[in-house]
Amino acid sequence: MPQAILLQDVDPLGERGAVVDVSAGYLRNYLLPRKLAETPTKGSIEAAVRRRESAQRAKQQAADRARDNAVLLGRTVLTISQRAGDDGRLFGSVTTQDIAEAIRDARGIRVDRRKVHLEEPIRHIGTYMVVVEIADEVMATVKTMVVASDP
Repeated sequence: MPQAILLQDVDPLGERGAVVDVSAGYLRNYLLPRKLAETPTKGSIEAAVRRRESAQRAKQQAADRARDNAVLLGRTVLTISQRAGDDGRLFGSVTTQDIAEAIRDARGIRVDRRKVHLEEPIRHIGTYMVVVEIADEVMATVKTMVVASDP
C-alpha cells in the first residue's frame, strides 16, 4: 500500500504533515489532483517531520505567551473614563471594543473584541471584573474601573 504525506488536513486520514498509508487509486485519483498530498521520498519525509516539530514548538510558544499575557492582564487595572450624569449613569456605555482598546493601550496586548466577555455593555460608574479570553482555554480576569470624566 503506498504512502502519502498530507499537505492539508484531510478529515478521515489525519492532519497536515502526517505520513499515511492509502490505496494507490485514492492517492492517484483524489489526493494528488487536489494537492492534498504528495508522494513521499526520503527527503520529503524528513522535511515533514521537521515541519511538524517546528509547528509543535510554535504552538507551545504561543501557549506559553498566552499564559504569560493572562498573568499580566490578571494584575492589570484598567481605568476607563466616560461622561456620566450625577446619578452615576453613563452617557452611552462601555463596550467590549472600549475594553479591548484599553487593554491594547495599557499593556500592548491585542485582544479581539469578541473575546471580551460582557453580558451587556457597562452603563454605570463602578468597578467590574471582566473576563477576557486570550487564547483557547486561557482566560484572564481584568479589573476595570469606570470613572466619570470631567465635562
